[in-house]
Amino acid sequence: MAKIWYDAEVSLDPIKNETIAVIGYGIQGSAQACNIRDSGLKVIVADVKGSKGWENAIKDGHIVYETPDAVAKADIILFLVPDMLQAKVYKQQVEPYLSKGKALDFAHGAAIHWKWIQPPEWIDVIMLAPKAPGALLRETYLRNFSVPALVAVHQDYTGRAWDRVLALAKAVGCTRVGVIKTTFKEEVETDWFGEQAILCGGVDRLIRNAFETLVDHGYQPEVAYFECLNELKLIVDLIYRYGITGMYRGVSETARYGGLTRGGKVITEAARKGAEELLREIQSGEFAKEWVEVYEKEGVKAFEKYLHELENHPIERVGRELRKMMWPNEQIK
Repeated sequence: MAKIWYDAEVSLDPIKNETIAVIGYGIQGSAQACNIRDSGLKVIVADVKGSKGWENAIKDGHIVYETPDAVAKADIILFLVPDMLQAKVYKQQVEPYLSKGKALDFAHGAAIHWKWIQPPEWIDVIMLAPKAPGALLRETYLRNFSVPALVAVHQDYTGRAWDRVLALAKAVGCTRVGVIKTTFKEEVETDWFGEQAILCGGVDRLIRNAFETLVDHGYQPEVAYFECLNELKLIVDLIYRYGITGMYRGVSETARYGGLTRGGKVITEAARKGAEELLREIQSGEFAKEWVEVYEKEGVKAFEKYLHELENHPIERVGRELRKMMWPNEQIK
């Protein structure tokens, strides 16, 4: 069984006298910085001077520095810049300003596991990975709740690394619902696999395939949209709350029988073999190598070309109009 810590088992005391620097005031960085501050700890923020993140941090009441100054002042550095920028930012703006006994914290294991960053042996290297977007992390914290998180220690120079990362998890709020012990390797490989196999890649392709099947057989695109995309949220909400069995018990008897007996005709053994191939590419480092090479060559164009193609797919054209109907006061993209 996994080791899980809860709020009553964890104390803020190990870091109550330490300065915590949040490097990168994006969606995750802003949530963690605000939660830690509201938990009574000393937080400073770093971002590019004049950037949107810099301005937002000031508006939120934080003391803001450029990254080298923040790293020099901090005891614990939460390194929350995007994955593909981390190596460059670390080399130029973090590594030269580290000193013995500091802690470097990540929200994702990729840079350490794939050795894009190789910290010195005289610091703690830890990971606090909330399992939700930053907006939800902040929203639930303000409701005296939270989201679960994964925690790991890659390097324990001080002998206090576990105390530090667990205290951070409590300050962010995640111990309210539980934090699970993992490793950098396990976190990055399972995270990438989940994104590719189901959460992003898998569910996207499943939706599009089902939509195209109905439309190709003469059904109205608007009706196909509701059946194949819009109602998915209702089902996922049931699964999230009650599990897969609970979902089946919460739908109609026809949906229950049809799903249980026919789902395997779509998600076949070939899909399982495809999932095995995805995992092999991740575990071997093949995907990481490809992603680094493509990003260095193309930057954000590496995925924008795919997004442009998707924006012109019939399900997106129909969806934009239907979303305007359902949420007329929201800005629709």
